[in-house]
Amino acid sequence: MQNTIPCVMMRGGTSRGLYFRASDLPQDIATRDAVLVAAMGSADPSQIDGAGGGTSVTSKVAIVSPSSHPGADVDYLFAQVGVEKALVDTAPSCGNILAGVGPFAIECGYVPAEAGETTVRVRNLNTGALIDCVVQTPDRQVRYDGDTAIDGVPGTAAPIRLGFRNIAGSKTGRLLPTGNVRDTVCGIAVTCIDLAMPMVLVAAESLGKTGYESKAELDADAAFLARLEAIRREAALLMGLGDVSDSVIPKIAILAAPRGDSGISSRYFVPERCHAAHAATGAICIAGAARIGGTIAHALHVATAAGSPVVRVEHPKGAIGISVEASGTGRSVEISAASVCRTARPIFSGNLFIPAGIWTRESAPRLAA
Repeated sequence: MQNTIPCVMMRGGTSRGLYFRASDLPQDIATRDAVLVAAMGSADPSQIDGAGGGTSVTSKVAIVSPSSHPGADVDYLFAQVGVEKALVDTAPSCGNILAGVGPFAIECGYVPAEAGETTVRVRNLNTGALIDCVVQTPDRQVRYDGDTAIDGVPGTAAPIRLGFRNIAGSKTGRLLPTGNVRDTVCGIAVTCIDLAMPMVLVAAESLGKTGYESKAELDADAAFLARLEAIRREAALLMGLGDVSDSVIPKIAILAAPRGDSGISSRYFVPERCHAAHAATGAICIAGAARIGGTIAHALHVATAAGSPVVRVEHPKGAIGISVEASGTGRSVEISAASVCRTARPIFSGNLFIPAGIWTRESAPRLAA
């Protein structure tokens, strides 16, 4: 026996995931997580018995509902579903998957489409951040095709602008959780920062890397990955995040000066493997850190244009541009907002089959077209 749950699979930015209406999922968290694990086919590296793609960037979930917050139209809860483990982590957020939330909310009827473009105000339940998602809606319908290209995704699509507010201290309550622009962890200088995503930033050369290695090269270096994980876990304690052995936050990145015309080079970890491209929230965090004097990122950042608010972060597939709104100088910089352009595309809409033994329900409403 199997039950069905309406969902949409969508590419958001450089990630792919399942999008659900919150009302279609169990309210009990343990049951909900069991459903998500079954949906992805997790606890198996191939995820052959589910809709996951066998990688962390294709094992993601967005849960969307109307919001009661006065500054938001919809609430968005992100869930990172394990691949090899039957785990669901709602501690982090995902800016790439966020790119699909605006179109999904409009298609579900949560937000009426306006002529030209529609702003969907999103509250991220993972972090409390408020984000304006600007979606192209000519003729009051979501447009997915367009001429905007993002590195890490083939072809082009319609642009979706994401404007992030109140993102400092997303998990720790402080932009610099340790109170320092640099700390020493496992004998290595690091910057611990919490901006859109709690992160640990490390100069690549301090770990014997150039910072320009490919994902395959980094993933093949088991000793390096073990050392990086030790640094991440120790830094998490300094940041007040506790034991993060079963959590994907804080994330960690190794940084270098740019090779191209960007501002800084990054290899972002998820955290057990290098990201194929780059997380949007992670890029925001690095771009913000580049504006704060004394940080690892600031030391390696190369300004691309005088007075420009845009920081371009290089990654294995190209680069991602982040616009940062900041005030102050040196170590007294305050980050008020950040924005990034992403794209999204629905892949399928329908009913997902879940074994009845995991969650029994009498009926399942079909997803509105």
